[in-house]
Amino acid sequence: MTVKKPARERILDAAAELFYRDGIRAVGVDTVIARSGVAKMSLYRNFASKDELVCAYLERNIAQHAAWWDRVTARHPDDPRAQMQALFTALGHWIDHPKFQGCPFTSAAAELRDPANPAHALAVAHKRMVRDRLRALAAAAGADCPERLTAQLQLLMEGAYAAGRALDLGAGNGAVASAAAALIDRACGAGPAGRKILNAGQ
Repeated sequence: MTVKKPARERILDAAAELFYRDGIRAVGVDTVIARSGVAKMSLYRNFASKDELVCAYLERNIAQHAAWWDRVTARHPDDPRAQMQALFTALGHWIDHPKFQGCPFTSAAAELRDPANPAHALAVAHKRMVRDRLRALAAAAGADCPERLTAQLQLLMEGAYAAGRALDLGAGNGAVASAAAALIDRACGAGPAGRKILNAGQ
């Protein structure tokens, strides 16, 4: 026998699928209720408002993204350069997923533009966290200007999120990894690992 998930998890599962696929503003609470199979009272017992549900959705995405980042970088212990390159290789594979709909944080920040909106603040804070983690890797890898490399890599990341929805970037989206390798090589000096990834994406 399978154990039924608690109502809160079923609501979050439904909200995550609907918000990511259709957009936060386009999805009403009644749609989430119908998809999750819970009573309206149950939803409001767990989330006082749609805004609170959106924040919970983004908080769960933040935790999932952090876990993904840690899994990818853990494959290259004590090698920040390889860790940076691996992140962009993995990003290319994520973009290839049939359910890919861009970055949920970029989408949330664009949809919920009011800086006072707590969900907007969460999305922006996540982007800053990504920048900080990239900067730490760039510095550890010996980049000649960690700030510049961080800005370039984050711009590449955001461009990949957008392009991945509209363009064919090749098998496995290798252009994402090869572009990152070129930037990393320029900032940190070309090395065997960088050349290997760059050649694989060509």
